[in-house]
Amino acid sequence: MSPKAYRRRLDIKDGRVDLSHGSGGRAMAQLIADVFHDALDNDWLRRGNDQAAFDVAAGRMVMTTDGYVISPLFFPGGDIGSLAVHGTINDVAMAGARPCYLSASFIIEEGFALADLKRIADSMGDAARAAGVPVITGDTKVVERGKADGVFISTTGVGVVPDGLDLSAEKARPGDRVILSGTIGDHGIAVMSKRQNLTFDADIVSDSAALHGLVAEMVAAGGSALRVMRDPTRGGLAAALNELAQQSRVGFLISEEAVPVKPGVAAACELLGLDPLHVANEGKLVAIVAPDAADAVLAAMRADALGCNAAIIGEVIADDHRFVQMTTSFGGGRIVDWLSGEQLPRIC
Repeated sequence: MSPKAYRRRLDIKDGRVDLSHGSGGRAMAQLIADVFHDALDNDWLRRGNDQAAFDVAAGRMVMTTDGYVISPLFFPGGDIGSLAVHGTINDVAMAGARPCYLSASFIIEEGFALADLKRIADSMGDAARAAGVPVITGDTKVVERGKADGVFISTTGVGVVPDGLDLSAEKARPGDRVILSGTIGDHGIAVMSKRQNLTFDADIVSDSAALHGLVAEMVAAGGSALRVMRDPTRGGLAAALNELAQQSRVGFLISEEAVPVKPGVAAACELLGLDPLHVANEGKLVAIVAPDAADAVLAAMRADALGCNAAIIGEVIADDHRFVQMTTSFGGGRIVDWLSGEQLPRIC
């Protein structure tokens, strides 16, 4: 991205992206200057290099990359810009790491409204500044009309893991506690309501949020007693637990009554024939914690605004079949299986 400024600014209010904005010429530089640099401004971007140089802290580093193709681009509680920041920060944070820097790549469809692009970029910048994790390099491409459905965003994040911490998906052990940071299903139902023009008695908004501050509190309280953390995005809590069961060669036993779900989300899921356990989240995490540290970690989570509804929802059990089992609110039991098919397409 080049930070060069031009005397003639884009018509953000009424203008649209055209193929010249991806040509590498003056129009592209103007788009980058007027939209992305205004929104994401920081010392690294101002240098105008094709890469960003940054100091590396001592210790282990983690890196993640992700792509965001959500439809609709704007939804109650967020948009594709803030979602891209939060989702990438959270993937880094699930290693117990402190996120340091982000990169962002935009693929924009010809004809896309500049006002909407500016809104997305501003939201991305606001989210990055609020999280203290800057976007320090990026790229922009424009494709022909009909080939990108508005805008797609790819992001990469890097972070540093504290000494002595090694979270990994194969470390869950029988007897460990399963802690969920809050209510599930908020994001998926918020996106579905916007997509289908549904209205509910209670406002349902996405839970999209950066979780690295909450994770830092958990690490301070639990340290090496933390086995693994996972953010239950696509496929929801059910997919996250089934993945961990396979990777750790264990089973899970959870309680339906212990899993927090907002009444409005529960009602919407019942109306739409959805299971909250399979609905996506973008601001929640599930942690597997050694039993002797579970209460301390839970207390630290509840002291944070993003973990105020945290709950111990079950435990790890020995199970050669690696099933996720749930005790229902009626006193029965069922297997919580992987989601079959695509319940809510393009939710992130």
